[in-house]
Amino acid sequence: MQAIRVRQFGDPEVLTLEEVPDLTPGDGEVLVEVKAAGVNPVDTYVRGGSYAIKPPLPYTPGIDGAGIVRQVGADVTNVKPGDRVYVAHGTGGSTGTYAQQMICGAAAVHALPEPISFAQGAGIGVPYATAWRALVLKAQMLAGDTLLVHGASGSVGLAAVQIARAAGLTVIGTAGTERGRALVRAQGAHHALDHTAPDYRDEIRRLTASHGPDVILEMLANVNLNHDLTLIAPRGRIVIVGNRANIEITPRLVMSKESIVTGLTLWNTPDAEARRIHAALGAGLASGALSPVVREELPLADAPTAHRRVMEPGAAGKIVLVP
Repeated sequence: MQAIRVRQFGDPEVLTLEEVPDLTPGDGEVLVEVKAAGVNPVDTYVRGGSYAIKPPLPYTPGIDGAGIVRQVGADVTNVKPGDRVYVAHGTGGSTGTYAQQMICGAAAVHALPEPISFAQGAGIGVPYATAWRALVLKAQMLAGDTLLVHGASGSVGLAAVQIARAAGLTVIGTAGTERGRALVRAQGAHHALDHTAPDYRDEIRRLTASHGPDVILEMLANVNLNHDLTLIAPRGRIVIVGNRANIEITPRLVMSKESIVTGLTLWNTPDAEARRIHAALGAGLASGALSPVVREELPLADAPTAHRRVMEPGAAGKIVLVP
C-alpha cells in the first residue's frame, strides 16, 4: 500500500509518499481502508518536531480519517467488515491516517452516518471533539448564552458554531475574509465579524448590549486573551483551544468579573468522556444538525501542500487528503 512517511522532523518536504507493507490487525484492533484523511494544525507541529509528542521515526502522520472496515481482530464487537466509519482520537491508535490503510484500537472507530461523506468524516475527530468538549464540558454552555468564536471559519470554529446553534445559543463568529464570514453565517452564526477590523470588539459590545459574551472560544490566545478578559460577561467562561506564543494579561480583569479561564488538550480526554463525546456527535451527524465543511480534497502525494495551506490565514473549512 501507499503511505506518507516522515523519516526526519522538519519542513513539509519531509512528507514523502512511499510503498509500505499491508497491515494486519491484532487483538482488539481494526483495519480501516482509508478513503479520506483529515489534515489538522497539530499534524504540522508534530511533523516539525516542535510538539510535546514526538512519535518514533519513521512514522505515518494523521489522526483523523474515514473509510471502510476491512478486518477486525479478536474481541472487537463495535464494528464489522464493510462498516463505514470515521477514526478519531481514542484508545490504542497505532498507525496514521495518511495512508491507504490504517490500524487503530476499536475505541477509536465510530459509525459514519450515511448522509456524511468520507471526506466529511475525515473532518470529525479533532475539530468536533474539541469543540464539543470545550463548549459542553469546559464552558458548560447553556441555551440562551451568547458565544463568541474567534476564528470561526476554521474546522474547530465551524464545528463550534454548529454545536452551539443547535443547543440554542446566540453565536457571534469572527473570520478574516469575506468568504470566511459568509461561510460562518451559512453554518448558523447569527453574526459574523471581521477580526482584522480595528473596531470589531466595539461591535461585539454593541451586539451584546455591553454585557459581553457568556462564553468565548479562543483559537489564538497569545493575540486575544487579554482583550477577551475585557469583553467577557460577568461570570463568563473563556476556553483556550489554540495558542502560539506567550502573552501578558491583567489578572484583576479575571477577578473583577469572577470569570473562568480554562484550556484543553484533546489528548487529555479520558476514555469514558470520549465515548460520551462521540455518542453525542454521532447523534448530531445522523440528524443533520452537524455537517463538516470540506474546503478542498487533495491527493495523498500533496501532503506537503496540505500542511502549508492548513497553517495559512483565511481558513474556510477542512483540508482533506484522498489516498
